[in-house]
Amino acid sequence: MFNRMKKEQNSMPTSRRGFLKLVAGSSAGLVLAMNLPGANASEEKAPVSVSDDGKFQPNAFVKIGADNKVYVAIKHLEMGQGTYTGLATLVAEELDASWDQVISEGAPTDTAKYKNLLWGAMGTGGSSAIANSFEQMRMAGATARAMLVNAAAEQWKVPVDQITVSEGVVSHTGSNRSATFGELAEAAAQQPVPAYENLTVKKPADFKLIGRKVSRKDLGKTDGTAIFTQDIKLDGMLTAMVAHPPRFGAKLKAFDASQTKQVKGVVDVIGIPSGVAVLANDYWSAKKGRDRLKIEWDESQAMNKSSAELMAEYKALAKTPGAVARNDGDTDSALANAATVIEADFEFPYLAHATMEPMNCVAQVREDGCEIWNGEQLNTGDQAVVAQMLGFKPKQVTINMLFAGGSFGRRANPHSDYVVETVNIAKAKPGVPVKLVWSREDDTQAGYFRPMYYHTIRGGLDANGNLIGWEQRIVGQSILTGTAFEAFLVKDGIDATSVEGASTLPYAIPNLKVDLHTVSVPVPVQWWRSVGHTHTAFSTEVFIDRVAKATGKDAVEMRLELLKGHPRHQGVLKLAAEKAGWGRTLPEGRALGVAVHESFNSYVAQVAEVSLTRAGGFKVEKVWCAVDCGFAVNPDVIKAQMEGGIGYGLSPVLMSEITIDNGAVQQSNFHDYQVLRINEMPDVEVHIVPSAEAPTGVGEPGTPPIAPAVANALYALTGQEFNKLPLKLV
Repeated sequence: MFNRMKKEQNSMPTSRRGFLKLVAGSSAGLVLAMNLPGANASEEKAPVSVSDDGKFQPNAFVKIGADNKVYVAIKHLEMGQGTYTGLATLVAEELDASWDQVISEGAPTDTAKYKNLLWGAMGTGGSSAIANSFEQMRMAGATARAMLVNAAAEQWKVPVDQITVSEGVVSHTGSNRSATFGELAEAAAQQPVPAYENLTVKKPADFKLIGRKVSRKDLGKTDGTAIFTQDIKLDGMLTAMVAHPPRFGAKLKAFDASQTKQVKGVVDVIGIPSGVAVLANDYWSAKKGRDRLKIEWDESQAMNKSSAELMAEYKALAKTPGAVARNDGDTDSALANAATVIEADFEFPYLAHATMEPMNCVAQVREDGCEIWNGEQLNTGDQAVVAQMLGFKPKQVTINMLFAGGSFGRRANPHSDYVVETVNIAKAKPGVPVKLVWSREDDTQAGYFRPMYYHTIRGGLDANGNLIGWEQRIVGQSILTGTAFEAFLVKDGIDATSVEGASTLPYAIPNLKVDLHTVSVPVPVQWWRSVGHTHTAFSTEVFIDRVAKATGKDAVEMRLELLKGHPRHQGVLKLAAEKAGWGRTLPEGRALGVAVHESFNSYVAQVAEVSLTRAGGFKVEKVWCAVDCGFAVNPDVIKAQMEGGIGYGLSPVLMSEITIDNGAVQQSNFHDYQVLRINEMPDVEVHIVPSAEAPTGVGEPGTPPIAPAVANALYALTGQEFNKLPLKLV
């Protein structure tokens, strides 16, 4: 998500003079604070202290304590994508710390200190964590290292250039002296901060950690020691569940809680804007109490349509021109005069995020402030919304960022939905901690969804089979309308997230037009892993294969020809094709399909090998994936994210879809909203293109190419055209 800032990601921030600042923390050790652009003058001068327990204070990125541990504040949510590892690696590399002494901790919500440098707000998304922190975190480590070295030189009365640092130990060979970081921390805190321009960072040839596999810093997930929202237990805490309207647009009219209050463990029942909340001493009591509620809903404004009815409306709308997102050349004339015109339409259903950990949040509202414990993804936004609803200043809302059991965009809700819901309940119980828990059914039926879309594409070929015209029309909901992002991401009626991947199509087509119809539907929608690329990559890459077949051209060779001005697209395409053995003879009943796509400034090509099964279905046997994401900070994490993105993207290929009937979601749990199981996961082979470019994202770019690659393999195998997800053989 948020890859609308994508072009800024290509160039690492370089103008940060004066944003580094040392703060002395007495015996607590060396604390390195980073005052980022945008912090006001009073904040930049404010002293920073470290508490006795050694935890970070709000504006510290790096702390080296007397315990010889290097504490790194991670400003991006760890939800499985590896931020606790990747960002800590950058600090440890330039600090020359031992990897074992590095401890990653979630940063507090403080926009001035921890904002995403690409957005201006604190938050995680758009595969931007490494991209926006690459220089920032390295400079943090380099500054701390320089001050440790200066402290040692001063104590030992030796020249700075004779001191070395390795594995967390500062040494002077000539005098046979050495000291750990912890032993030097207090003295280092008294050193002046080296000027930004006087600092140097390592050259890639000198890297010891960056570019190599290191153990992850979130391994507590494997032994149960990691803390998720569900693990939070506070004195006097109540658990809440909410009964939501069964149909979109319905509102609470009245409720009878008499039977609910008879359930042992139920403490209270509260009407809130989003429904009825049942508070109890534990989850099961809250669940049983909610089941006994008698609720009357006001459905006068409720939706009564089905997915099929909506799709029919989309198709009718697609017969008329929409708002133009891109218009190169004269597409109308090119299509009118084309020797051959190929047409196709594509349908995409609503999708749920289906995170392993459904939505949950803990909040405690007091007279003087609010504290939240959450797998927090949009820190600044959630803090601002909560502060406004409670009449507080943002600094009075403390957010403790915990691990999240997946998100895929869901926890970055532009309306702060489940966070607001939690605080609405907690403010009715001043001083009492409240843990809101959504069940799987709540998340599937009352959450937010990837929008449903409809695409039409018309491609014109000249007499020689050259692609001379391309017209693409997209119909769907905007995920930005009515949010804080609308002002700068919706221009001239175009939601950038609806057309990305189509409006940015890299193929050399002289006449190309993309337009958009944005519809208003009461189904709540938001970004889903890889956002608009989830549908545009499928429509464009499947259509390109149709063109290749119509012209008798090889699917890879034709793409390479159309991508002559895009060497990084070509690079991943060639690598994936080479590793897959494109063009080789396959066993009967098997075929290869290919797709290449750029998202979030990263380039990914995938080749899928698909087979037909005796039962009349198909199986994805293997996927070869090539990725160019700039300099590879941690190849193991990159491979894991490509594998995860492929697995996630295969679910809507094979089985996932949300359908609506009479304004209500028909699915409820994993039995009817199915996702890929481990036994259905194909063998995946990931190859990383060596690069000296600035690092770019890997959390999302692995997802878009897999659906078209599989569809194209099936097209080659069966001759059947696939225009709708999930894929079904006929």
